[in-house]
Amino acid sequence: MKRHIAWLTAALAVGPPGLVAPMAASAQADWPQKTVTIVVPFPAGGSTDMVARAMAQEMGAKLGQSFVVDNRPGATGTLGAGLVKRAAPDGYTLLVSSLGAFVVTPHLQKNVPYDATKDFDYITVPVQAPNVLVANPAQTAKTVAEVVAALKANPGKLSFASSGNGSSDHLSAELFWQQTGTQGLHVPYKGGAPAITDLLGGQVDFSFQNVNAVLPHIRSGKLRAIAVTGDKRSPVLPDVPTLAEGGVKGAEVYSWQGMAAPRGLPPAVKDKLAKAAIAAIHAPEVKQRMVEQGLEIVGSTPAEFTAFQQREWTRWKTLIETRKITAD
Repeated sequence: MKRHIAWLTAALAVGPPGLVAPMAASAQADWPQKTVTIVVPFPAGGSTDMVARAMAQEMGAKLGQSFVVDNRPGATGTLGAGLVKRAAPDGYTLLVSSLGAFVVTPHLQKNVPYDATKDFDYITVPVQAPNVLVANPAQTAKTVAEVVAALKANPGKLSFASSGNGSSDHLSAELFWQQTGTQGLHVPYKGGAPAITDLLGGQVDFSFQNVNAVLPHIRSGKLRAIAVTGDKRSPVLPDVPTLAEGGVKGAEVYSWQGMAAPRGLPPAVKDKLAKAAIAAIHAPEVKQRMVEQGLEIVGSTPAEFTAFQQREWTRWKTLIETRKITAD
């Protein structure tokens, strides 16, 4: 009798053959049914945090559930990324990070708690922005050619501030030096804000900064914009040439933010998530806010982001190894 009761209990729990799969499919189609957490592996207030919060608000409104941002800074973004990697692949834990955690830091640090090529489902690159080569006004160089000439006349002496080893502004400088056969003095800071402060104060000579971070200082005349690192001019700096226009080819760099999830998302959830994320970044108010700050709307598909991540991974790995860049 006990055997029959046990069998009946198990049968009721599992359900008749063929019922489990439709129930699972229904749960996937009904996603999200509870709060979705977006992990940002940096402190609140930065560009990545701003992008994540704008998308969270819009996605929540579109999907009828709360999307909350959880800032988990530490270890150059790898702490938060590792947290997401270990989460269940059910669409309720997402990662929004700058390119560092996805394609740069794993080449610089040992014991990174994830494999960026295997542990994430890539959803979309919502935005990108070129960096801009800026100088403090005391510098006499006003063009790319004049900067190159000054570097050649003073090898290893002109200082270039960055927000840290392996940051997009640091890599922009390394790529610039490689393509021009020059060498500057890299001065890493713990974040973009102190680097910009010293640039404004004249303690350092140049920097490749994110456009949105220095746009107010360029407009006020406190910093001189020499060139942008994009493959076209920035809409917010239409009078500033690209590096290619200044005679330096092959030094195009974009800083970008990406949304990812733990590897293994159910296809229905991944599709719904991607469509909501892409729609969110194209929402008129969100788009306007981003563009006004110098960010360019991308809104790539999961397939496009996956291919892009692989290209960026290879590109920065090659540069880091060639230039012998370290995290120290």
